[in-house]
Amino acid sequence: MEVGFLGLGIMGKAMSMNLLKHGFKVTVWNRTLSKCDELVEHGASVCESPAEVIKKCKYTIAMLSDPCAALSVVFDKGGVLEQICEGKGYIDMSTVDAETSLKINEAITGKGGRFVEGPVSGSKKPAEDGQLIILVAGDKALFEESIPAFDVLGKRSFFLGQVGNGAKMKLIVNMIMGSMMNAFSEGLVLADKSGLSSDTLLDILDLGAMTNPMFKGKGPSMNKSSYPPAFPLKHQQKDMRLALALGDENAVSMPVAAAANEAFKKARSLGLGDLDFSAVIEAVKFSRE
Repeated sequence: MEVGFLGLGIMGKAMSMNLLKHGFKVTVWNRTLSKCDELVEHGASVCESPAEVIKKCKYTIAMLSDPCAALSVVFDKGGVLEQICEGKGYIDMSTVDAETSLKINEAITGKGGRFVEGPVSGSKKPAEDGQLIILVAGDKALFEESIPAFDVLGKRSFFLGQVGNGAKMKLIVNMIMGSMMNAFSEGLVLADKSGLSSDTLLDILDLGAMTNPMFKGKGPSMNKSSYPPAFPLKHQQKDMRLALALGDENAVSMPVAAAANEAFKKARSLGLGDLDFSAVIEAVKFSRE
């Protein structure tokens, strides 16, 4: 199976590498073409524009940083729309808002192509291990044809119906995650400021009902003020903002998420946007100095 892949950031690189390791023929594109070099060493082909990838491949996956990037790759010169046509499928796995997905869907289908959105739950390590959770919506036949690739990239795929539902579900998942991370950060800082061991707090949490992979995986490095980026903080804050907008659309009061968003915004103002989203703890520390 031949697959195109647009976007080789932290997630896209790991995902395309997994496809190569499992025998897929992969053609890649990235705005900074030098990021394609490692994939080429593992057998990938490179194109100089998204349009060229679409022309070459029946199925093309995109994994881009935000709504602006997702739209740019489709609509700009040399973009997806120049070559998408009947018989081609476009799978956008970026985390965007429903409005962006609907706009891309309309453009792709208007040219005769087929579209699914497939944002993922999971960061760098699950992407490397093929353990993502894939939240798909759109053309069901394209979803079913894409299952061989999804089975390599993730541990489970959910089909959620019409375009926009995948985007909404992903924003809700990331809103919960960001709110949890902010509360976790406050707890670690409060333990330390109260003269308690934050490492002991981690042990206690791990033995109780609140145990979870995020606390277990992030806590030790947070206690060492180390934040290697698995999921950049700037992207978490973007998702909090989009989730809050979704709440506004549906008249849902979200004060916990709103407070967490302010903490992530503060962390970005401290220059921490490119670090892991767990670096939000530094904003909590800063507020107590």
